[in-house]
Formats: sequence, C-alpha cells, structure tokens
Amino acid sequence: MDLEEAKEFKDRCSQCAAVSWGLTDEGKYYCTSCHNVTERSREVINTGAIPNTKIQAINRGLKRKRKLEKGWDWYVCEGFQHILYQQAKALQTLGVGPELKNEVLHNFWKRYLQKSKQAYCKNPVYTSRRKTTVLEDNPSHSDWDSEPELLSDLSCPSFVESGAESQPEVHAQKPLPIIKASQSETASVCSGSLDGVEYSLRKEKGIVKMTVPRTLAFCYLSLLWQRETITLADLLRFVEEEHIPYINAFQHFPEEMKLYGRDKGIFAIESWPNYEDIYKKIIEVATFLDLPRFPDITEDCCLHPNILCMKYLMEVNLPDEMHDLTCHVVKVTGIGEVDFLTFDPIAKKAKTVKYDVQAVAVIVVVLKLLFLLDDNLEWSLSNIAEKYNEKNEEDKPWFDFRKWYQVMKKAIDEKKQKWEEARAKYLWKSEKPLYHSAIDRSVVYKRREMVVSLQKQFSTLVDSTPTVEKKSPSSFQFSWTEEGSDRTCFHGHSLQGVLKQKGQSLMTKNSLYWLSTQKFCKSYCKHVTTYEESNFSLSYQFILNLFSFLLRIKTSLLHEEVSLIEKRLFKAKYSTTKKKSSRSRKVRKC
Repeated sequence: MDLEEAKEFKDRCSQCAAVSWGLTDEGKYYCTSCHNVTERSREVINTGAIPNTKIQAINRGLKRKRKLEKGWDWYVCEGFQHILYQQAKALQTLGVGPELKNEVLHNFWKRYLQKSKQAYCKNPVYTSRRKTTVLEDNPSHSDWDSEPELLSDLSCPSFVESGAESQPEVHAQKPLPIIKASQSETASVCSGSLDGVEYSLRKEKGIVKMTVPRTLAFCYLSLLWQRETITLADLLRFVEEEHIPYINAFQHFPEEMKLYGRDKGIFAIESWPNYEDIYKKIIEVATFLDLPRFPDITEDCCLHPNILCMKYLMEVNLPDEMHDLTCHVVKVTGIGEVDFLTFDPIAKKAKTVKYDVQAVAVIVVVLKLLFLLDDNLEWSLSNIAEKYNEKNEEDKPWFDFRKWYQVMKKAIDEKKQKWEEARAKYLWKSEKPLYHSAIDRSVVYKRREMVVSLQKQFSTLVDSTPTVEKKSPSSFQFSWTEEGSDRTCFHGHSLQGVLKQKGQSLMTKNSLYWLSTQKFCKSYCKHVTTYEESNFSLSYQFILNLFSFLLRIKTSLLHEEVSLIEKRLFKAKYSTTKKKSSRSRKVRKC
C-alpha cells in the first residue's frame, strides 16, 4: 500500500469525510481513517512497473469504473431475456437437449416480443430515450458476445410466418442487443432500466405482461414442445432446490446492467412458485402467442400416464404389479388417447393436461379399487397378508398395506420436516443488494457488508456446522433400493392377497367402491368439487397428503383430479345419480 501514490486522489471519504487515502494491493483507494474501500481504482500509466502483464489489461482504472457506475442502457424485456437464457442453460445442465434453448425457447420468446410490440416490429413500444435502432446491428456491442444472446440469428418459420402480424424479414432476423450507456444517455432516475417506471405502470388490454413467474411458463411450454421428461411439478421443485434460477435471478445480470428503484418490484421475487398459478400462466402465455397444436403425446412419450404411473409407483414404494391396473384404468377412462393428452392452445377451450397430477390420481383410484380406503377393509386385508407372510417366509411376500403405511409415514414425515426447516432457513436477501436509487447505493452495500460480517462472527460463536452442499437433481425424491428394518422395499411384493382369479382374468376381492365426489359444481363455478378433510377416511387423507407433498400441490387439487377420473370410470353411476335428481325435482314441482 503506497500512501504517496494515493495523494493525487482528493475526494472526501463517503463514511468519515476525511481526505486521507491509501492504495490496496488491487489498486483500489481506501480511507486510512475509517478503512472504507471505494470502488475507485488508480489509473496505471507506467507499464514497466508491472511485470508479466499484457497490454490489454493496462489503463482500465478510473475510466472503466466510470463506465460501470453509469452502466448500460437496457430495457425490462432484456432483463427477462437474460433470466430466460440462464434458466435455459440450467435446464441444459439437467439433461435437456440444446435445441430447447437454441430453437424452441428462442422462437417462443421472439414471438412474444413481436406480439407484445417490444421488438421485431415496425414501431416497438419504447420510451423516447432510445429509438427503434435497438433492432439494428451495432459493431460496438462486441462486449456482449462473451455471453451468447438468446435472440440469435435463427430462423423460426413455424411461428413468425403464422403470426397475425408478420413483419419484414429485416426486423425478423435481427437480434435484440443490450446497448451500453453513452455520454448523453443515462438510465431513468427512478430505475436502472430505461423503461422501469413505464413498464410497471403499463396496462394495455390484450397484452400479457412479462413477469418472473411467467419465465417458468415459457420454460415449461418449451419442455412440453420437446416432450421432455420434466413435468411441471419437477420444474417447480428444481426451482425450489435452486437448480434453476428464479429467486434473485437478477444476481446473474451482467455488472453493467444496473438494477434499482422500480426494477426491484419487477425482478425481485419473495415467494415460491405455486403449481396452480404457474399452470394458469402457461395457458395465458400459450393463448397469447397463438401457438399451434403441440407435438402429439403418444404411448412412448415420457408424459404419457402409463409411464408416469410407473414412475410414481416407484416413488411411493408401491408394488410393480399395480402398473397393470393403472394401465387398465387409463385405457377404460380414455385419458391415454393422443387427442386428450396433446396440448392445443388455439382450441376453443385451451387446456393442457396436468400430466403429473393426473397420473397420481390414477394411482389413488387403483388403491381405492384394491383396498377401498374406508379405514376398515385395508386393515382387514393387512391382517390376512401379515399372517400369510409369517407362514410363508420363503415365498414372494404379499403386499401389507399397514406395513407400507408405517414405512411411508416415517419417510414422509422426515422428508417434510427437512423441507420445512430448509424453507424456514432460506435467506431471501440477495447477495447483490437492491437499492431504491443510485444515491443509496453506497449505504446499501455498506450495510450488506456489515450483515455478512456479523453472520460470519455469529456462526463462529455458535460453532455452527458448515452448510451442506446442494444435492444433484433427481426426478425421484426417495430411494428404496436398500432394504432395511424400517425402510422395506415393496416393489417386488405380490397383490395376490387382494386379487382373485376369475376365468382367465384377475378380479379385485373388494367389490365395493365409494365416489370421492357425489355431485360436481356447475360449469360457471371456479372449482369442480370441494374437499373437506373431515368428510373422508384417514387412509384416504394420508394417501392424498402423501402425493400432494411429493408434487407440492394443494390436497384439494389432487382430490379434484381423482373425482374427474372417477367420473370417467363410473359413467353409469353418475348418469343414474343425475336421473334420480331430475326425477326428484319433478316430484317436488308436482
């Protein structure tokens, strides 16, 4: 640290107002009175004093810092573009093919910018601070080339040509660059982005406004188009486990993209994504983009209920023999048909199937067919299976519902406790502090440094154990490969205790069944049916709570899907109930 070389710096310290500076090893100025380190650095002139240094690294001091402090001119849509790019890269590391980022998501995002009139059109909705030259190439943007842009020069014949407003090819093939700040252009006083204030106030009818949750809608639509193995529940769980950027995704913005003021309300998220909310946004985005019919979901696709049922049977440690029964239910109800499963946004009633919820609902229906789940029959069948297993230890064991319940309850309780603790300990504050205006920047950063320092001191005092590294992502939350006294694997167990031979086919010993919903809500109602826990057996509640936790959904949503499966499976019962109700109305009228 050379005090002599720091004498040329005459600014007052922002903390103590003293003019006494020294130089750190990195070349930054620090106050010798209060030891406050500034972001200003000394400009190097004499290259001979620095051995083994390339010429390109010289003369970056104060000039470079001034550029960083001012930052680039950027728009809100460019911020969302960066988040989408980071999410696409994260999905690629999870095993998704590169075409999702380079082709599918690229085309969806390009179409959104065109439909919302933000880019790829003659008159984009921009403020007067920067004209439509945003769509023109500029050789001075080479610094952004270090990180590939999402909007590269790729053709998208499937979507651009089918749009209601097809634009000239000159604009359709141009990338959307991020412009650096010039001497005459500065960011908005109330936001780091040029249009942060205008964007937050913008309310145009028919325009779907981009938000951070809607980035997940774009990701899922891209996954669905590619027919990838990742379901919506998996996507949201990967977000929760921080394998996909979402909370504080703005931390990945380049340093030159200054973010403060109104930008905080646009990009800062302080809640976990909700399944039903994201599902609705998926429909909204797909309808707004006028996307064509998606590729067919066939039997060999990973999103087909037959394949998903096998996945969730393995997940919850149920016998493999149940898969034949789930396939039969899928066939009888018709939910495995291509037209039923394939998403068509331009249909009269655009509705995509909740593939994961539907598969789990089929398993619940099969469990009711086998064990009734009335807090009586399942335990009687368990007694029979237990006696058989004691007498025939060498034979293939019969499935014991009671034993399975005990194993799963312990496993799910442990999992749930860890999940709740992780949520309670989650730090919502970002490593990159947000501030309301550029004036508050130094104060906010100083406070952040103090908080980090105090956290380190506190962790040292309490001798806390180091944080556990993130586990590698997996489609399964449980592993049942290792057998143990309290973690028995039921995959190879037999259903012989609950099935009986009738001719050449197998029938369930249980001939009874109770419907989860006797009467559905009317068409104008927001929900199909209601779910009151007190009206149902404890076994049924446990099954619903188990699967609801695995998918991170509300129990009522799963109950509703079970009721819809039953409505398809027992058409005769529902039609009889409907006739009886209509007859009773006629009698009352008389």
